[in-house]
Parts: sequence; C-alpha cells; structure tokens
Amino acid sequence: MAMLLSVAWAADINGKWKADYQSPDGQARTTTFTFKVDGDKLTGTAASAQGEVQIQDGKVSGDAISFVLVRNFGGNDVKIVYKGKAAGDEIKLTVSIAEMDRTFDITAKRL
Repeated sequence: MAMLLSVAWAADINGKWKADYQSPDGQARTTTFTFKVDGDKLTGTAASAQGEVQIQDGKVSGDAISFVLVRNFGGNDVKIVYKGKAAGDEIKLTVSIAEMDRTFDITAKRL
C-alpha cells in the first residue's frame, strides 16, 4: 500500500525539460532531459553539446528524483550523479561529479 501511495503522489515529470546553467569551469551549458516515469523508475535521455546519453539508475519517490549519466571526457567515462526535487514546472538538481571533485546546482524547466 505504501508503494501505491508513493506512486500516486509522485511528481509528474514525464516529458522534456531544459536546464541552462553555468558549469563550475565557467562555461554556459544547456542540457535537455527527456524523462519517462514508470512507477518509481525513471528512464530517458539527456542531450547536450557533448551528445545524448541514456539515464541510468533513475528513481522517483514523491517529488524526489535521482539518476546517473555516464559521459566520456578525454577518453574516460565519468559518472555524473543528479539528485533533486520537482515542484510544478521546475526541477532543482544538485549535480555531483566525484572524479572531478565538483558539485553544483542547476534548475530544469518544463518545455
């Protein structure tokens, strides 16, 4: 029953979202996320100037979401962890890149 309640109260984040932000190295960046929620599972893609990648390990619990992207930088696969909260037409995310010792915040808006 608790699982049904968490699904019933899950934020509706299905669809496309765009985040315009400044990365820790000062570069202006844009990422477009396409999210698909099935129960507590989050799948989809993230597209940016570095290309499009599949969302991995995506989870939704109420208004909280988390997922991982793996991108290739300089020939090395780098794991990027996203955790945040959805509220209406915005998702506030904290982005962590352990391999580069970087953490920063972004906001994605529904398209």
